[in-house]
Amino acid sequence: MAQEERRPGPEGPHHIILEEREGLTVSGVEEVESFDENTIVMDTVRGTLVVRGEGLHIEKLSLDGGDLKVEGTVDSLVYEDDRRERGGLLARLFR
Repeated sequence: MAQEERRPGPEGPHHIILEEREGLTVSGVEEVESFDENTIVMDTVRGTLVVRGEGLHIEKLSLDGGDLKVEGTVDSLVYEDDRRERGGLLARLFR
């Protein structure tokens, strides 16, 4: 019998740890939709999380465990409304 994926489900843990605005650790990450030096958009078990800042780069990403580590200056963390209605980044931009 095949082993099931060990990704957090809707009831799975979701934690955010921000250290001195220079390091961010997020658990419960399902997918990283997009990223650049100023913005990281990720789907988590609790909704779509948008991280904005300067000099952002993904230090570590483990989708098997749902963990993401970001370095850079974090300016904001924002959850988008109802992640179940998503239709891709462009669809959300043009609603």
